[in-house]
Amino acid sequence: MVFRVAGLSPVVAALCWAAMVCMMPVVGAAQELGIPSSAILTISSERMYADSAFGKRVAREIEAQSDVLASENRRIEERLTVEEQDLTRRRPAMEPEAFRTLADAFDTKVQDIRRTQDAKARALVQRSEEERVRFLQAARPILTELMRESGAGVVLERSSVFLSASAIDMTDIAISRLDATLGDGTVPSAD
Repeated sequence: MVFRVAGLSPVVAALCWAAMVCMMPVVGAAQELGIPSSAILTISSERMYADSAFGKRVAREIEAQSDVLASENRRIEERLTVEEQDLTRRRPAMEPEAFRTLADAFDTKVQDIRRTQDAKARALVQRSEEERVRFLQAARPILTELMRESGAGVVLERSSVFLSASAIDMTDIAISRLDATLGDGTVPSAD
């Protein structure tokens, strides 16, 4: 039997055909499980994280902490505005040097507060990134198992693929498996 595929040598074409024949039993089993059956699968890791119970929990927590920080920032801003207005009101009755000392102290205080609040905001971003890394590390063996069950040799990021059939996208099944395995990712307390 001679294999002819445009642009492929007969040996390469025969190897491709043999690989496809070897995967047929795996493909049937994968289809029974609702898993796309293809040598190449795609996934939207962004959606996988955002739509998973784990990602939704992290988003809720970060949003709640961001709201607390924003409220704190508004209260600080109100206090500093009152303090600045008081300093401005007192200026005409003060010696320039005395006013300069108070103004410099106020500026230093504002800068210190800004650094503190910026550090809190950076900590929230860092926590969000750390949770995402933790999720992806926990997801890796589950995604590897899905890949094995489907007979795939590679999983590509959907956003990096120019064109593909939606039938090879494993995002929904991955979310389902991750939710069943990881839940929302909370670590049970030691009680």
